[in-house]
Amino acid sequence: MSEIASPRIEKDLLGTLPVPSDAYYGIQTLRALHNFRLSGVALSHYPKLIVALAMVKQAAADANRELGYLPEAKHVAISQGCARLIRGEFHEQFVVDMIQGGAGTSTNMNANEVIANLGLEAMGHAKGEYQHLHPNNDVNMAQSTNDAYPTAIRLGLLLGHDTLLASLDSLCEALTTKGHAFAHVLKMGRTQLQDAVPMTLGQEFHAFATTLGEDLQHLRRFAPELLLEVNLGGTAIGTGINADPRYQAIAVQRLAEISGQPLRQAADLIEATSDMGSFVLFSGMLKRLAVKLSKICNDLRLLSSGPRTGFNEINLPPRQPGSSIMPGKVNPVIPEAVNQVAFEVIGNDLALTMAAEGGQLQLNVMEPLIAYKLFDSIRLLQRAMDMLREHCIEGITANEDRCRELMESSIGLITALNPYIGYDNSTRLAREALLGGRSVLELVREERLLDDAMLAEILRPENMIAPRLAPLAV
Repeated sequence: MSEIASPRIEKDLLGTLPVPSDAYYGIQTLRALHNFRLSGVALSHYPKLIVALAMVKQAAADANRELGYLPEAKHVAISQGCARLIRGEFHEQFVVDMIQGGAGTSTNMNANEVIANLGLEAMGHAKGEYQHLHPNNDVNMAQSTNDAYPTAIRLGLLLGHDTLLASLDSLCEALTTKGHAFAHVLKMGRTQLQDAVPMTLGQEFHAFATTLGEDLQHLRRFAPELLLEVNLGGTAIGTGINADPRYQAIAVQRLAEISGQPLRQAADLIEATSDMGSFVLFSGMLKRLAVKLSKICNDLRLLSSGPRTGFNEINLPPRQPGSSIMPGKVNPVIPEAVNQVAFEVIGNDLALTMAAEGGQLQLNVMEPLIAYKLFDSIRLLQRAMDMLREHCIEGITANEDRCRELMESSIGLITALNPYIGYDNSTRLAREALLGGRSVLELVREERLLDDAMLAEILRPENMIAPRLAPLAV
């Protein structure tokens, strides 16, 4: 049996602790691990945040090296550690809970300690030999949690933004494809769950694609603008204490080059350090998308309801048996799951709103919750949209005969006849049809209000689903 290596002893402000010998994090991360057992969701759940943290540390090291504050050997070691994190290595070492006290200090120190220990190994030293490369003095040089952490949050969101947009774009395309496929399927439109006027199933699905396409365009155009301004260089409260006056411009420029994102310096670093307004707006955009997705899923569940006692106008692909007691039952489980994701995202937005409001003076200490909720909402929405497209939308089929049957038997058809027979006649016939269980067309023919040729013209599909000239008044 191999021996288990003894833990190394590390020291901080509060004393000493034994740190597992194989851990790349250090004592401050360990304290956070002991203190914050809340969400059960560690930093490692969000790789883009870790990559963004490493990019921030790399940009800071580059600036400090250029300005002559960081020796070459230490810069090389830090750079090697950051590069490994950016490549996706050692993310499991980011163990701190997403919800934490300290305004993100635990997250920042988790990154500082991992990078320092990776650098120490590259320099030929043992983990924890911080006299050669220090988490605070070297990796965190010219930084504070209060500028490094929010900058990393913004960058992490930008790095994950394209994935969210790709999933939304694919869902829009799938809905558009169904819109084309169902363009010939006549059905009855409904308002307030009551019969309204005829339309096509294709129009219904095109509308789904259009409403999500609006959000795609908004997220594409406006979300990056909300996130590109960073407060890196402001250090503790935005005054830039402990940083060279030249540091901010160099560090932000290097971060833009490293990340490929057109980041820019905040005009007012004190304001940028305390204000969470851009996160509130971004979260609001995610909430709006969630609301729209949920509404679409409500419609899919209604349109597929039945199969014998509901609308039954469309068939959702069966994904699993629906009941432990009712044989043969198949539930709309995919839209149901998306509904629940939407509720979670809406709740995330409220939590984030309260966290943004809860800041005081020069810092918002609730920023860890803001980060958690934003990254969680993006992850959930992206997965939900992929699931909805792959396991539901692409497999939907139309029950054409059922759609036509419901339309032709609907009293809502009277609306199409209203310009020709008048509102009073239309109202009377609608009531008679409802009370007598007869069709509107049957009553119109019986009273000879319109001849068959005129009825056929009025009821042509293309004349019922788009604007057309009404008859001239006599």
